[in-house]
Amino acid sequence: MGKTFPHSRRSKLGYRVKDVDEFLTAARRAYEAPPGGAAGIDSTTIRRAAFAMDKGGYSAAHVDAALERLEDAFAAREREHGLRAGGDKAWFGTARDTAQEIRARFDRPTRQRFDRVSFLSQGYSPAEVDDFCSRLEQYFADGVPLSVDDVRTVAFSSKRRGYREWQVDLLLDSVVDVMLAVR
Repeated sequence: MGKTFPHSRRSKLGYRVKDVDEFLTAARRAYEAPPGGAAGIDSTTIRRAAFAMDKGGYSAAHVDAALERLEDAFAAREREHGLRAGGDKAWFGTARDTAQEIRARFDRPTRQRFDRVSFLSQGYSPAEVDDFCSRLEQYFADGVPLSVDDVRTVAFSSKRRGYREWQVDLLLDSVVDVMLAVR
């Protein structure tokens, strides 16, 4: 392959071509497999995909944009199969349960919504995360518009004694799951 995406300049880092091509080949096989097959790739796998970097590799921006579209396609397919298998009530019930778990996180006091890293470590800025959580809360409670891309692309500064990044990232993944499930 090697011609799937534009390459970064030879002096700049991009995603390792071989890794991206292998992942996309596996994703194509998984998408073409019958529902319920043991393909091993779903929308969550795509969202969490990470690739090694090489000089002159694929343009990260182009690959990331393609992965977002691929995640959307897998999520739509998963929703379709879930609705067919369990019906609207079960599918949306699961999404509603996850949304309630997310909203419970917002009930925690500001600056205490997630565990903190040690004084010697860097984590996400609690103020920035809490501000974004307020936007998420408005989305879930009042239907204030927020896009999946807003959640996917949010970035937080690093701060000493910040929030544990993996906990915040897990919440954001859950938000994306709910948003894609009810699209």
